[in-house]
Amino acid sequence: MLVDSITQILAEDAGRVVVSGSHGGTSAAFFAVRVPARLYVFNDAGIGKDRAGIRGLEVLERAGIAACVVSHDSARIGDAADTLHSGVVSTANERALNIGIEPGLPIACQLAALSGEDRSRAY
Repeated sequence: MLVDSITQILAEDAGRVVVSGSHGGTSAAFFAVRVPARLYVFNDAGIGKDRAGIRGLEVLERAGIAACVVSHDSARIGDAADTLHSGVVSTANERALNIGIEPGLPIACQLAALSGEDRSRAY
């Protein structure tokens, strides 16, 4: 599921992988926690002061939801399609690490592996 803003998620998105163009801060997490996805992908927005751009990963971890962020240098903030196609994971919460998400690798390849698709030649 691609959403440029995390505010666009719907109840029927529960259990899906949701790729968002939103930052990974606490305000985004408060929207995400209402719809327990299999995995949320956000933008780290440069991480920022006091880790504000990724603080939402902690909120989602406490709620039992896997989440990660891609580097702002790899994908445009606010653009879910660019996040999917160009994003490189910079940070992940423990739940995301446990399902195989690895920092330093492109998110597209990792999501393909999660879904069982072979996209190795595409990247």
